[in-house]
Amino acid sequence: MRDRMERHQAWIYLLFILAGLGLGLWQPLLATALEAMLWPLLGALLYATFTQIPLIHIRRGVSDWRFMAALLLGNFVLIPLLVGSAVALLPLSPAVQAGVLLVLLVPCTDWFISFTHLGKGDVGRAIAATPLLLLVQIVALPAYLWLFLGPGWFQIALSSQLLGAFAGLILAPLALAWLTERLAQRRAAARHLVQGLGLLPVPLLALVVLVIAASQVNSVVGLSGVLLQVLAIFLAYLLLAALLGRLLGRGFGLAAGAARTLTFSFGTRNSFVVLPIALTLPEVWQAAVVVIVFQSLVELFGMVAYLRWVPSRLIPSRNPP
Repeated sequence: MRDRMERHQAWIYLLFILAGLGLGLWQPLLATALEAMLWPLLGALLYATFTQIPLIHIRRGVSDWRFMAALLLGNFVLIPLLVGSAVALLPLSPAVQAGVLLVLLVPCTDWFISFTHLGKGDVGRAIAATPLLLLVQIVALPAYLWLFLGPGWFQIALSSQLLGAFAGLILAPLALAWLTERLAQRRAAARHLVQGLGLLPVPLLALVVLVIAASQVNSVVGLSGVLLQVLAIFLAYLLLAALLGRLLGRGFGLAAGAARTLTFSFGTRNSFVVLPIALTLPEVWQAAVVVIVFQSLVELFGMVAYLRWVPSRLIPSRNPP
């Protein structure tokens, strides 16, 4: 069941987004009432997602230094520099610019593993690297925001309860997931709990995007022209991320499976972690929320294209069996 949901998750999210837009237009009062569910849903989503990341085995992620060096160089140096430089040159409003930067600066730590598996990458390396990717981005993201958006924007974010959201929706689920994984090493009931939680990220995220679409429908309508503009940005990003994965894979002498893993990591971004940050911004910045949700949808359909293109054309096996 989990594999089936993950294979079809792009269509599931699209269906729920359309349902949310319809609900927001048809019953705006109900959509406003549903907005109260957003924070509990996000907390549950992040907890369920974090329990699927092997947080207690982070040391295993650094055993292959060439792969890890390529992964960290691409995700935390080259991609932020490329994205920050490109966005600075584009005629985007500050809120849209913030949304694009927030969603493209840090790598995904959840469906990256699923798409690596489906795209014939090295799942073992993906799983081992994911805890490190998560911890590095939590430290790096504030520095990126200060660097690319400036200290003034950072003060706005801090004044809008960012720290509370960060502690309550990121650090608390992360700590709870770590404790759950530790308990799962000793108790069969906890292991069953972790397995059961693995079924929740897709339906929980579907509910999250439904609530956001319902509550932000007016923003979506008002941003239709902007969304076409950022669509071009997100499509260009997917292409450049794939080419960067191939380039670094060759440069570091990685096998085809490891190079594909790089590519799927570069192509997937962590909308789960940055969404709570965007939701704490003042109302004039709420376009960032719509941009982040829109990017996740574009990314999912981009991953469908990756699954066909990456293993067969971009990074084929050098020594096919």
